Amino acid sequence: MAKLPTFDDATLQKLCEVLADGLTGSEITPLLAKVNAPDPGANMTKWRRVHQALGECQRKHAVGNHVVQFVLAAMAPVRFVGESHAFEEQRARVNTVLAFAGYTLGADGQLRHAEGVTNLTAAEERAGRLRAELTRRRVHADVLKACRTELLQDNYFHAVLEATKSVADKIRARTGLTTDGHRLVDDAFGQTAGPPRVAFNSLRTDTERSEHLGLMNLMKGAFSAFRNPTAHEPKSRWVISEEDALDLLSLVSLLHRRLDAAVVVPRAP
Repeated sequence: MAKLPTFDDATLQKLCEVLADGLTGSEITPLLAKVNAPDPGANMTKWRRVHQALGECQRKHAVGNHVVQFVLAAMAPVRFVGESHAFEEQRARVNTVLAFAGYTLGADGQLRHAEGVTNLTAAEERAGRLRAELTRRRVHADVLKACRTELLQDNYFHAVLEATKSVADKIRARTGLTTDGHRLVDDAFGQTAGPPRVAFNSLRTDTERSEHLGLMNLMKGAFSAFRNPTAHEPKSRWVISEEDALDLLSLVSLLHRRLDAAVVVPRAP
C-alpha cells in the first residue's frame, strides 16, 4: 500500500469513537494486532484504546496507513454476515467522518478517495442520508440491493425506478411469467380463470380475498404512479423529493415482504 497522509487528531478521534462503538473489547485486540498497532491494553474505554494505538502508529511512521487498515479490518463485510442492516448503519456513520479525510467506504468494504468536505452537512450527504434512513426503517434487503449505487449518490429518480423494477423481477422469478406492469400483476395474482398463480393468503374468507385484491391493486398503483412515469420521462422532467423517495421505497419494502411470504399455487397439468 502506498504511503497515505495522516489523519488530523480531531478526525481520528471521532473515527475511533464511531468504530469502537461497534466493537467489543475482545474484538479490538485481534484487529489492532492485524494492523501491527501497539495495544495499550483493555484498562481504558474502547475508543481511547483504539485512538491511542492508531495515534501512536501515525506519530511513529508519519503515515495514515495503519488507520486505513484498521477501518478496512473493522468494517470487513464478512464480519456482518446476517446483519446487513447493522453494516449499513455503521457504514453511514463511518462515512460521515471519513468524508472529512477525503475517503468513502463502499458497500464492498473498500475505501476509495473522494473529494474532501469541510462541513457536517456535506459529510452527511456524502454518507448517504437516504440509505441511512432506509436502514433505520429496516426496509427489505432487496430494496437496498436493487438501487445500491443510486442510493449512495442520493439519486432519487433512479432509486425509485430500480426499486419498482425489482418487484416485477421478483414476481417473474417466482412465476416464470414474462409480462410486465398491470398485465404481470393480473397474470400472477388474478382469479378470473381459476386460482391465482401466487396467493397472499389462503383466500378462504371474504377478508382474505379482499386483502389479496388490495395488495394486487397496491402493486398496480405503484407501477402506474412511479414506474411508468419514470420509465418514460426524462430525469430532468420527473422530480422526486427525498420524502417521496423514502415513502415509496418503504412501500416497495412492504410489497417485497408480502411477496416473500406469498404461496405459489401449483398449476394443473
